[in-house]
Amino acid sequence: MRKIFSLLFCLVFVQANAQVDLDYYLQGNFTYKEEIPTPKDVLGFQVGDWHVSHDQVVMYMKAVADASERVQLEEYARSYEQRPLLVLTITHPDNFSRIPDIKADRKRLRDSRQSGNVDIDNMPIVMWMGYSVHGNEPSGVNASLLALYHFAAAQEIEEDLKDMIILLDPAINPDGINRFASWVNSHKSYNMNGDPNSREFDEAWPRGRTNHYWFDLNRDWMPVQHPESRGRIEKIQDWKPNIVLDFHEMGTNSTYFFQPGIPSRNHPLTPKRNFELTEKIAQYHAKHLDKIGSLYYTQESFDDFYYGKGSTYPDVQGAVGILFEQASSRGHLQESVFGPLSFPFTIRNQFTTSLSSFEAAKEMRQEMNTYMRDFYKDAASEFGNDPNKAIIFGDLDDKSRSHHLADMILHHEIDLYKLKQDITVNGKEFQAEKAFVVPLNQPQYKLIKGMFEERTEFEDSLFYDVSAWTLPMAFNLDYMKLNSRIMNLAEVEEVTKADFEMPKGEVIGDSGAYAYAFEWSEYYAPKAAYKLMEKGYMLRVSHTEFNVEEGKSFRRGTILVSQGHGAEADPNMHQTIQKIAEETGVDFYAIGSGYTQGANLGSPSIDVLEKPSIALLVDGGVYSNEAGEIWHLLDQRFEMPITLLPMKNFNRTDLNRYNVIVMANGNYSSLGKNGAEKLKDWASAGNTVIARGNALTWLNQQDVAKFSFKDEKEEKPAEQLSYADMRNTTGAQVTGGAIFNVKLDTTHPVNYGYYKPEMYTFRSSNQFMELSDNPYANPVVYTDEPLASGYVFPANLEKMKNTGGVRVASVGRGRVVGFVDNPNFRAFWFGTNKLFMNSIFFGQTISPQSAR
Repeated sequence: MRKIFSLLFCLVFVQANAQVDLDYYLQGNFTYKEEIPTPKDVLGFQVGDWHVSHDQVVMYMKAVADASERVQLEEYARSYEQRPLLVLTITHPDNFSRIPDIKADRKRLRDSRQSGNVDIDNMPIVMWMGYSVHGNEPSGVNASLLALYHFAAAQEIEEDLKDMIILLDPAINPDGINRFASWVNSHKSYNMNGDPNSREFDEAWPRGRTNHYWFDLNRDWMPVQHPESRGRIEKIQDWKPNIVLDFHEMGTNSTYFFQPGIPSRNHPLTPKRNFELTEKIAQYHAKHLDKIGSLYYTQESFDDFYYGKGSTYPDVQGAVGILFEQASSRGHLQESVFGPLSFPFTIRNQFTTSLSSFEAAKEMRQEMNTYMRDFYKDAASEFGNDPNKAIIFGDLDDKSRSHHLADMILHHEIDLYKLKQDITVNGKEFQAEKAFVVPLNQPQYKLIKGMFEERTEFEDSLFYDVSAWTLPMAFNLDYMKLNSRIMNLAEVEEVTKADFEMPKGEVIGDSGAYAYAFEWSEYYAPKAAYKLMEKGYMLRVSHTEFNVEEGKSFRRGTILVSQGHGAEADPNMHQTIQKIAEETGVDFYAIGSGYTQGANLGSPSIDVLEKPSIALLVDGGVYSNEAGEIWHLLDQRFEMPITLLPMKNFNRTDLNRYNVIVMANGNYSSLGKNGAEKLKDWASAGNTVIARGNALTWLNQQDVAKFSFKDEKEEKPAEQLSYADMRNTTGAQVTGGAIFNVKLDTTHPVNYGYYKPEMYTFRSSNQFMELSDNPYANPVVYTDEPLASGYVFPANLEKMKNTGGVRVASVGRGRVVGFVDNPNFRAFWFGTNKLFMNSIFFGQTISPQSAR
């Protein structure tokens, strides 16, 4: 670690209320073209005086692109709030006509069979500069204005740009950036004192870090579940940059961090050479920050393990990702342990490391291109020694989940094939059109390994983020690794991103049916159900199996669709169901008679379903990420309306509007005793509460519903340990994110649509729920060998065995469905979404007697 403190640093840091001019940032080392507008020319204020809103960012980017021959602007996506995401290509004007050839060479650089023919000596380096993926880390997006001005206007870099392509992404998270800028600007005083108690620093929930649905976009580089990420990854795969910069902020009482991070916390698939190059680039940052007297450090924080982050995703693709973390003013001026921390100071540091990165890229051009070529050559050699030659995945009962995983894979320039003929591998059956094959003999070999690996042994036991993300487990799919013999037996057809589409359902049978039925195994069955309810059809769920004369057997959880008593015949019913089948991928079956085997269609074992009316408690102590996952799931995936109900309004809200209330993980103490009693009365009337994590603890404490938990802390004799090891010792006991095996009671309504006795769940807590004394109230239970992939502290693994994953507790005529684990994690945990949706649709059918 290297730290510098100087008089210059002190002088810079205490420029409290003094406004700065452009020279404060540019440092007077360059001459600039007069025809290129400065940020102040366009915006009317100096960078750092105010926080730029996203529309102001766009306005300035367009102004510079119009004025400069070095810059071309492109919109690569739209956010949920319809804000444009931009990338600006910056290079020497002569290079623009060569871009197709440059991209073609970069693609050949990934191909070990062709990369030897690429002229690396004359190949430009490509650097992606991404700012403020977290919207309330604003020094990045504001520094991007200065970076663009410098790269477009500095006369001294004209020749350097002949060998360089800069891809500048000024605002990765437009919606969050706008939310935060609006907050701090509306609370700015012209006479600032930096008091951290000011409302300026107390952002309203959910704060500006996340996107529209409150997702952390810096965890979505690999899952690509959001439009911001999908557009960005498409551009990155198109250009294949050598260096990817990722500008962030951290706590106000910090200094400045740049990678490399902690050496022992790199992913094993990332070559050691990557760390060495990152360390070499770090010397440029140190030199530039030394010049302005800024404090900094490296190699003591953060890791490069999870490949879904902006600074780690490039590391498994022959590039170097670099994380920057600036101490945040979180507004315009805030006190810190180092003195008043001004917004302009934070921007200046980010701009300075933008320039140091430019210098590093310029001087390391050949070295970085050589590294990318060698990375893919080494990957090809590793494949040659790998006994596995392909991976197959699919599901016999659900087309959509496997298609969603296929869609994710295709976004990363990975070759993919659809199975065209049924095949059985080691006893597992994979059906044509429902399974996909990923060959490992392709450039993205290492990325594929990173997506599909199961890992339970680690060099380090501390993780900045999750320790496992094995994708077929996340999607709850069958998968197998194939050797060359079995791979050659599989009849497949290549799938491309251009022609890829989600599967469509159909109606099997003729119109004029007695009733229609669809099984609950398809991922989008809840979407189909809600669409039918919206159109006024009566839906019923069968709690038993039955057979029809047409020869089809139906399992528990099957939905029956009819018009209900007294309803006039709908001549368009068949066509309506056909349309819904096509939209959702769910197959419907026309049934000719109610006289079915096993149970007749008028059986008391078939319950009428009430259309869900859902309220999600938000605000206050609710974890916004998790609440956002629920909102996104219902709104985007299943197209179901949901009320975002602020906790502060709970006690004056008429809850009779709802039959389902969802409580994400969080602190619910603000509801108070009155809120608890109101919730209990509402649930007792026959309604359903779905609660997760700490919400269960609160419900138990308030005597709303009974849940019990194992004590996290074990009683053991005092042991003397080294003070210096405290952080690592306690950190190793954290379950930051791993994958576990659970067993299912497939006859329970919470588990309808799952037909196998076990599945995978994602856990990121040390909450261990005791089983209910009622043997019918534990639909999901951890196995006695639960760890499937990832890291868990050994003592926690022992506590976890045979504890509850999902438990149901009766409240009068109603119930609480309690989840220990998050079934909707980061929008890509498709495999457990149905547990949550079942609680919404079928909670009303769970017998209170089964959960007392």
